[in-house]
Amino acid sequence: MVNTREESDFIGKKQLPADALWGIHTARAVENFPISGQQVHPELIKAYGEVKLACAQTNNTLGFWGDKTKAEAIEKAAFEMSQGLLNEHIVVDALQGGAGTSTNMNVNEVLANRTLQILGKELGDYATISPLDDINLHQSTNDTYPTALKIAAIRLLRDLEQHVLNLQEAFQQKEKEFAHIVKIGRTQLQDAVLTTLGREMSAYAEAFNRDRWRIYKCEERLRVVNLGGTAIGTGLGAPKQFIFRVVDKLRENTNIGLARSENLIDGTQNADVFVEVSGILKACAVNLLKISNDLRLLSSGPHAGLREINLPQLQAGSSIMPGKVNPVIPEAVAQAAIKVMGNDQVVAQACSTGNLELNQFMPLIAHTFLESIDLLKNACKLFSERCVSGITANEEVCLMHVNNSTATITALIPKIGYDRCSEIIKLSENNGLSIKEAALKSGHLTADEFDQLITPEAVCRLGN
Repeated sequence: MVNTREESDFIGKKQLPADALWGIHTARAVENFPISGQQVHPELIKAYGEVKLACAQTNNTLGFWGDKTKAEAIEKAAFEMSQGLLNEHIVVDALQGGAGTSTNMNVNEVLANRTLQILGKELGDYATISPLDDINLHQSTNDTYPTALKIAAIRLLRDLEQHVLNLQEAFQQKEKEFAHIVKIGRTQLQDAVLTTLGREMSAYAEAFNRDRWRIYKCEERLRVVNLGGTAIGTGLGAPKQFIFRVVDKLRENTNIGLARSENLIDGTQNADVFVEVSGILKACAVNLLKISNDLRLLSSGPHAGLREINLPQLQAGSSIMPGKVNPVIPEAVAQAAIKVMGNDQVVAQACSTGNLELNQFMPLIAHTFLESIDLLKNACKLFSERCVSGITANEEVCLMHVNNSTATITALIPKIGYDRCSEIIKLSENNGLSIKEAALKSGHLTADEFDQLITPEAVCRLGN
């Protein structure tokens, strides 16, 4: 037999495991919302602990409890949550009705019962420590949940920025390694003009440089919070001193430049900032998808494709074709990018369908938004460490393409003119010669002149 304790709310009574830190509201939420099977994001739980800690410290400073022992125990419990020590006790589904109330109440109940443990009291002794009258004092789900979400997002975005930087630097290293390799550039997947493999890599590095900068600027968009606004942004139920001080305490604790919204009603009802930042995450996903597909093309073959580069060989690629090795990291990165692009639409829909003074879909916004950051972070890490850093070039293949492709002709125009270049193309086609062989046979160029026109310096020169 499992030992139980009884708790009650205005709906009725319920038996709970005697040793559970969560309470009756959490138990009802677990029954009501078996939706995603996924728990609340661990960083959101930790951020919630930071919010509750700042609230507790502010209430303590203002003397609302009087009992210092009680106040310090509440602060200790909240600090433990902020360190991730209580994550396992947040058991509600990530997706839930009620704008996040179930998450907030799960947090409140866990902190109340953990405080009771610290004080040596029985779990569920809410006359001593109440989840609502003590842990939730001067707060609402509607200001604590969005504030915790923004803190979690800022922390994760800082981590993502570093991984995007690492990816940028991996491509910059390849830019240096491949600077001397002339190759065919392509437009519409057709031969175009000459470039270098290094310049191709430099474009990828620059794309991720833009992503890094955009992600860095996201913190400025997310740092304005509505903590202190309580239910709808009017601050109902919270004294002015608390409202004016609590964000300062949270800023001090988190070392994040948080600021209280000048219009708390706007900060409570409107979630468009998450749409804006999600769009920036989508831009990064677009670059990941485009560039991962480019690498797949450039490494295609290996015997019947472009094969200008080699990707690291990580695992066997087929259960039926011996020796086949697939570009699994670019494929995985592409799938993560596509998921982030889809998540962006979910965030936009959820943010746009809030009603009046509150967005009831905050749990969906939080779950999807934080998932996108995680996906991009993991994708960038994999891409950098297990793919880009191990790319090697097939110089002989690149040279063969240069010598054989009509794209090379464009590089000769400044020296011999358009009409003579056209003659060389006809000579090549009619006699089965490479472009270089045809150019030499035509007598319009010497071998040294041809080689000088297709050096890395020549093909990368800005203008003629």
